[in-house]
Amino acid sequence: MDIRHFRYFVAIAETGSITRAAERLGMEQPPLSQQIRRLEEDLGVSLFRRQTRGVVLTEEGRNLLPRARLILDLRRQFIETAHGLARGEQGHLRIGLAGAIPLLPAIPFAIRQFRTIAPSVTLSLEESNTPALCEALLAHKIDIAVLRPPVPDPERVQVIPLLDEPTLIALPKGHPLTDQPRLHLHQLKDEPLIIFPRELGPGFYDAILAAYQNAGITPPLGQQAPQVAGTIPLVAAGLGISIVPQSLHQLHTGGVTFHQIHHPAPSASLAIGLRKENSTPLVTHFSQMLQQIFLKGDPSPPEQ
Repeated sequence: MDIRHFRYFVAIAETGSITRAAERLGMEQPPLSQQIRRLEEDLGVSLFRRQTRGVVLTEEGRNLLPRARLILDLRRQFIETAHGLARGEQGHLRIGLAGAIPLLPAIPFAIRQFRTIAPSVTLSLEESNTPALCEALLAHKIDIAVLRPPVPDPERVQVIPLLDEPTLIALPKGHPLTDQPRLHLHQLKDEPLIIFPRELGPGFYDAILAAYQNAGITPPLGQQAPQVAGTIPLVAAGLGISIVPQSLHQLHTGGVTFHQIHHPAPSASLAIGLRKENSTPLVTHFSQMLQQIFLKGDPSPPEQ
């Protein structure tokens, strides 16, 4: 017995005729009759009662027909799911995001776009720092990461650059330089710099200190923030100033003002992180779509 026997059974039941069923199936009538007899022999029950004009289901046939249809429907679902997985349109995608990256308009835009083109995919998001995301990626706890390079294990994590995000200076409200839209770092040389631990984002951390060094300044380090976004409340509390990715200005913290930076200004690099092994079609699909979105330009946030 194989799947074709279920197709034969359902076709005859629905047409009430072996001849018409053979036409629907694109086969000759005698082989179809032989296959149905063989199926009845294998099952040990009669499925049809032969009449002068056509056939009708027996009691056993009526009981088995819904199950035959279910088997055919499960086969159809199995094939559709397999094809969807092969196209990257089915499955569960676990996405890791480094700190402050969810505030970039491109990220929620990408997720909305992907849900539109692949509505059968389940998406789950996890926010952490770059080293932790790489660890989760290599442990197969997430499938793809959007992080801030460099990565701690470049031999096993593939990095695909996405964007060099501009940065801003965050000042406490009421600071003497609040009315200046653009600032030089040397104007802030005596201000305590609030920064996050280097191990949470070594690339961005080093870029900030390199910008100060290029300006000929060694900033006094202030209180350490627990994460990139955590610098903003400390600035609002008047504990110092900070340099943050441009996307953080969306936090709309009442006690902070944001200012552009004259050269030299650091940038907060953004990249996709993947395991250096064969990616699933789902991961490839999302990665390619994300690259296209950033290539076209980070979309603006919707009007309030």
